[in-house]
Amino acid sequence: MVGDWIEKFPEAVKKIYEAGHEIASHSDTHPYLNNLSYEKNIEEIEKSNDKIEKITGQRTKIYRAPYGEYNNTVIKAAQDKGYYCIQWNLDTLDYTGLTGEEMWNRIKDKIKAGDIILSHNGTKHTAEALDMILKNIKQKGLQVVTISELIYKENYTINSSGTQIYKEN
Repeated sequence: MVGDWIEKFPEAVKKIYEAGHEIASHSDTHPYLNNLSYEKNIEEIEKSNDKIEKITGQRTKIYRAPYGEYNNTVIKAAQDKGYYCIQWNLDTLDYTGLTGEEMWNRIKDKIKAGDIILSHNGTKHTAEALDMILKNIKQKGLQVVTISELIYKENYTINSSGTQIYKEN
């Protein structure tokens, strides 16, 4: 979640958290991070996480950079503060105003185990479509898990697109 959104909708954050969903930092102000210094990158992550903690009582260790923008500075700042960077590989395009059916049609033939689907809070149809999309994913025989259950926590590197790559020992 973006810090600005957290400030505007603290009750929604609390409701999402209490429903058992994992919450991650998505920066404080949603800037283009590749243009920012190491220190500003840390500030963006930590301010968002401070706001998450204020509402939920929990800090996150998951971070998704705005615009999927990663470079060595972004990755180093996140990792140095103990965050796991994540990236999506399927985009619903929910931010363009697509209906739930249109979102599902975009991903239904591409989705496979291990995919991370990009969708946003605060978009026109995402909240109402989420139940249908999750049911359709499960009907395809796939399991829906949290990011923390999906990602590598050790023996990995992150490439410049923010994707984790497992390192064989």
